[in-house]
Amino acid sequence: MTDEHQKSGPRRVGQVKEVTSLSNPIIKDIKALTNKKDREESGTFMAEGLKLVIDALELGWSIRTLVYAKAAKGKPLVEQVAAKTVAHGGLVLEVSEKVLSSITRRDNPQMVVGIFEQRWKKLDDLRPGRDETLVALDRVRDPGNLGTIIRTADAAGASGVILIGECTDPFSLETVRATMGSVFAVPVVKCSAEEFLNWQKRSGVQVVATHLAGAVDYRTVDYTKKPAVLLMGNEQSGLPDNLARAADRTVRIPQQGRADSLNLAVASTVMLFEARRHLLTLDEKK
Repeated sequence: MTDEHQKSGPRRVGQVKEVTSLSNPIIKDIKALTNKKDREESGTFMAEGLKLVIDALELGWSIRTLVYAKAAKGKPLVEQVAAKTVAHGGLVLEVSEKVLSSITRRDNPQMVVGIFEQRWKKLDDLRPGRDETLVALDRVRDPGNLGTIIRTADAAGASGVILIGECTDPFSLETVRATMGSVFAVPVVKCSAEEFLNWQKRSGVQVVATHLAGAVDYRTVDYTKKPAVLLMGNEQSGLPDNLARAADRTVRIPQQGRADSLNLAVASTVMLFEARRHLLTLDEKK
């Protein structure tokens, strides 16, 4: 190995480029990340906003490309993020507002966009302890619902979100926006119903499923003795029989009034904060 190679090492060197054309191939590749197929093939996704990009870097996510508007150049936080991106071998693009609008599909886009490598956990990576809570979602379809549930799971201190079956993509631009950055803090797993049921048997968890036929008030369940998995059904059809039957407890949220059901994200929030009520306290101000 030459002295020169030892100095430079095998690491990639980051670059900074100015881009003004919508037809630039790099911009076309970034815009393609609005398609699930392209996200899956590249293993990357888009996060919009300086705060989200900073959160992701602080939590150790790998950034491939940083895009910022010319108007943001020189701002200390943007310069810091750009320097980190280059240091990690990423590409930094300084673009016009027109280019940024086309990437984010917004007329008034955020000034910064980051392209990150996707990160998935495996079911067997999840070994929840007694005071841990997970949310399992069967075939969740709405990006706003999924993003809100990931954000709520983060706020309540849950340990992860399990996506069962054909779910909406947690790394779509709409879902990432709805998480408000929590997608970087909450582990996400995807699996089949069969894989989930097999994991349930060997993991020592208590699965508490919400179901319209549930006869038990969700507030009467003891969430303190075992790690809890809150199993929530699809927005339209609820839980299928095989998942409902396998649950340790099947519960319902009591309601009054004419509405016959709750939005999935709202129901998940109600369940999460009840399951973690014994662990959540207000910190006393010193």
